[in-house]
Amino acid sequence: MSVKEIIGKRRAYRSLEPVEITHDLVNELAEVVKIAPSCGNKQPWRFIFAYDKQVLKQLFTALSGGNKWVEKASMIIGVFSKPENDCMIGERLYYLFDTGMATAFIILRATELGLVAHPIAGFDETSAKKILGIPNALRLITLVVIGKHTKTVNPVLSDSMRLGEKQRPPRKAIEDFIYIDKYEEQNNKFK
Repeated sequence: MSVKEIIGKRRAYRSLEPVEITHDLVNELAEVVKIAPSCGNKQPWRFIFAYDKQVLKQLFTALSGGNKWVEKASMIIGVFSKPENDCMIGERLYYLFDTGMATAFIILRATELGLVAHPIAGFDETSAKKILGIPNALRLITLVVIGKHTKTVNPVLSDSMRLGEKQRPPRKAIEDFIYIDKYEEQNNKFK
């Protein structure tokens, strides 16, 4: 499968069924991070692969109400870092960008392996950090929910989430976010 095919296949499904999490699977996902690009090769990212049932149960208590569907996850990956782990050039802090790229590598590899890897923002950072043992000085950027997609729609999903399970949500037109040579808010020349 080509990279373009994997990107096209990637979806943020919320209807999940269990999948066996093995050390080999964790290693598969971790290996792609080793080669992700970063500013000055600083590799600022840190990941916790949580798949122990008791740890997952604790993490579920840190989720926002709209993320009840996560309770079907087989693994949750905590993604964390801090600005000092990466380049800091003036006010530009690269740690979020570089950690995001590394996380995208995990998401694409998981997709290639037939899994759903769905990053979420709906969680209480302080609680989740405490559960995962992440020091206060570090920022928990996202949680990536891992599972196997099921065609059976999870009954806890809202109407809009249910629709998203059946069809890819609408995407912006290219001309809404791509500019050629110069940014022009009112007069986008990309067509």
